[in-house]
Amino acid sequence: MHCTYTYNVVRLAQTSALRSFVITGICLLSFFACIISLNVLTTPAFAKTSRIKDIVDIEGVRENQLVGYGLVVGLNGTGDGLNNSPFTEQSLIAMLERLGVNIREQNLNTGNVAAVMVTATLPPFTNQGSKIDVNVSAFGDASSLQGGTLLVTPLIAADGEVYAVAQGEVNIAGFSVEGDAASITQNIPTAGRIPSGGIVEREIDFQLEELQHVRLSLRNPDFTTSRRIARAINGFTNTTLAKAENSASVMLRRPKDYDGTIVDLITDVEQLAIQPDQPARVVISERSGVIVMGADVRVSSVAIAQGNLTLKITETPQVSQANPFADQGETVTVPRTNVSANVGDDVKLAVLSTGVTLQELVTGLNQLGVKPRDVITILQAIKAAGALQAEIEVM
Repeated sequence: MHCTYTYNVVRLAQTSALRSFVITGICLLSFFACIISLNVLTTPAFAKTSRIKDIVDIEGVRENQLVGYGLVVGLNGTGDGLNNSPFTEQSLIAMLERLGVNIREQNLNTGNVAAVMVTATLPPFTNQGSKIDVNVSAFGDASSLQGGTLLVTPLIAADGEVYAVAQGEVNIAGFSVEGDAASITQNIPTAGRIPSGGIVEREIDFQLEELQHVRLSLRNPDFTTSRRIARAINGFTNTTLAKAENSASVMLRRPKDYDGTIVDLITDVEQLAIQPDQPARVVISERSGVIVMGADVRVSSVAIAQGNLTLKITETPQVSQANPFADQGETVTVPRTNVSANVGDDVKLAVLSTGVTLQELVTGLNQLGVKPRDVITILQAIKAAGALQAEIEVM
C-alpha cells in the first residue's frame, strides 16, 4: 500500500520540479525514520557502557600514605593527663628543650596538651610547596581537641623519608559537655581535620611522560572486560597498541610514530566507552544482614519453604506463705513457667524455575515474607544444593 501510494503521488506530479520535490520529501521522511529507529535501538546499549578512565587505574599513578606524631596545644583542660600518658609528658619536655627551655625533673601538671597521630594522603604528581589536608586523632586520654593547634609535625612515608610538614588549627565536628550528674557527646570530639594544613616538602620521582608503555589496572578484574578494553583501544587507533595480559591488566604501548606524549595517548584512550562485565556474585554481610546480588545471578529449578519454629517461655513466679497465726511455716517463691510453641501454620512452599533472574528471585522471596537474615540462610542453602549459579562472598 505504501509503495502504490508513493507511485501514484509521483505520477500525479505534472512538472519535473514538483516530481523532484515529492521524491525529496519522501526520502527525507525515510531518513528521519531511520534515525529515530537507530536511536531507539542504540540507546539501551550506550546506557550500560562506562568510560575506560572510570574502571581502570594507571600503574604508577597512585597516592601515598603519610603519618606523623605530634602535639596539640591550647586545649581548655581537655588534653591528656600527664600521669596517665607518659609519652605526652616526654614529648612535651623534648619539645621545650629544643626551644631552649629545661624543665626536666619538674612536676608538670597541665591538661592543655594532647599527643596526636597525624595522617595525610599525598596525591600523585603533587608539586613541592603544594598544600594537602591532614587528619588529627588523639593518642592519649584527651577528651576533646576543640580549640587546639597542632604544632609542626613531620609526615613520613613507608620509606621513612619526610614528604610533608603539618601545622595549624584543628577543626572538629563534634563536642563534649559534661556536668556533675550528666554528660553529652556528639560525634567524635577527639578527631579533627586541618584543611590545607600540610605543605609538601618532597616530590615523588615518577616521570610518566618518558614511559614507552603503561599498564592499565582494572579495578574489578575480569577477563572479558580486559579483552574489551584492548579491542576498543585497538579499534580506535587502527593499530595493535593494547594487549590484554590477564584479567587485571592491559598493556598499552606508545607507537613509534606517535606525535604526542604518553599523557596525550592516555587522554585519548580513557574517554573510550566499553561495557564492563562481571561474574555473578552474591555478597552477604551476616553481621548487618545486608545482601547485594549482581544482575547476572541465576537460580536453577529449586523449591523453597520458609517456616520458623518459635518457642515462647514466660516466667511468672508466685509467692507462697503460711496461713495467718500458723504455728510454723515460711514464705517461699514458687516458680511458674508457661511454654508455648509455634511451628509455623502458614508455611509456604515456592518453586523457582530454571534461569530465574535477580528480580524474580527477590520478588519470590518477598512474597514468602522472608526477612533479610532468612534470605542469607536460604541463599546459602540454595548454593549448597548446587542450584545457585553464582559465587557467594561473605563479608
